[in-house]
Amino acid sequence: MEKTLISWDRLERDEVREIIEKEIAKHAADGIGRVNYAVASCGGRVLKHSEPSVLSSRLSRWISGNVHRDATGECFPLKGDNGFVEVKLCTSVVPEAITVEHVSKSVALDRSNAPKGCKVLGWLGDGERKEKMHLLTRFRYDLKKSNVQTFNVVDPTVVDTIRLEFMSNHGNPNFTCIYRVRVHGHESYVA
Repeated sequence: MEKTLISWDRLERDEVREIIEKEIAKHAADGIGRVNYAVASCGGRVLKHSEPSVLSSRLSRWISGNVHRDATGECFPLKGDNGFVEVKLCTSVVPEAITVEHVSKSVALDRSNAPKGCKVLGWLGDGERKEKMHLLTRFRYDLKKSNVQTFNVVDPTVVDTIRLEFMSNHGNPNFTCIYRVRVHGHESYVA
């Protein structure tokens, strides 16, 4: 069976330039080129979280968005090998995917504090009542893959708040580091 490859001879110089510029713009924006409905600049914010680790004084900077989260050591540290973070999204959305980012293996000696098993719940409005919470997805963050991993939502529904429950990490009993979480999808206007 013969594979069809793109012939570089057929591409015009302007087409190649356009492809390269689009890729550079995508990576300069956030690396994956998808809207993030959890970002602080549009109104996303951390509502609640489990006990933070005392190993870091950077918690308030992480919550306020005043830190470059992929820098080694610049994370949201949750005490122990599990925990949770609840995030109010900038608007009501139908989530399609969740992206979790940890520090790259090329710059970190120990990544045992990376989250491992996770489930994501979502709801619209007041989420204090458990029956309003909807399981969006479960996933496993794999240290052997890219440090930026995107997981599809298996059961999408309209939400404006998500809760990431980190059930385990990769072996660090003291703390679990969350560098960056993104929520992708499309806006849903609820009456």
